[in-house]
Amino acid sequence: MIVVDLETSGLDHVKCGIWQIGAVDLSNKEEFFQEARIDDEDIIHKEALIVIGKTEEQLRDRKNQTQKQLLDNFFKWYSKRKNKVFIAQNPQFDFSFLDVKAKKYGLKLPFGYRALDLHTLAALRHLQIKGKFLIEKENSGMSLSRILAFCGLKDPRRIIGKGKIIKEGKSHSALGDVRLEAECFSRLVFGKNLFSEYSKFPLPTELRK
Repeated sequence: MIVVDLETSGLDHVKCGIWQIGAVDLSNKEEFFQEARIDDEDIIHKEALIVIGKTEEQLRDRKNQTQKQLLDNFFKWYSKRKNKVFIAQNPQFDFSFLDVKAKKYGLKLPFGYRALDLHTLAALRHLQIKGKFLIEKENSGMSLSRILAFCGLKDPRRIIGKGKIIKEGKSHSALGDVRLEAECFSRLVFGKNLFSEYSKFPLPTELRK
């Protein structure tokens, strides 16, 4: 089972590009992390630069490998996994980017079309424990920050709202985010800590098996 996270130049999976890919194989905690330059035709959203703490020049740096090379490397790594189930926070976002770029470069996706959604798992565990879904403004309030808190973890990342920083913190990176997501998945599903760096945050009693 592979937890995947992307950092992109914006939210449009057709017009924006993939800057970073991070992944964790839950069976052995082996990691993948690489970055690339986005394509010349890819657009960049201002909010994305704030989230990742980079400039347009850095995302287009021609010293970095191409997106095609990045995806090819990731797909080769992924193909070697024994259990290829795709896991992500709102996987439709990550999957759609990978699918569009794979078609653009003539690459074949190494995983199936079914995926596990960390958001859904957390929402259902919240319902099971609290007796209700976490709803905010008539929609699910189970953001990654809320999932982290539910799992007894602190969110070290910068938080953006309406194009402005509403909470200072570390710039987002695919490796940092995917490690947080993998830790949450382990706590929600298996009731145990995954990475030693997060062992200082006790597992909530209600999540223990």
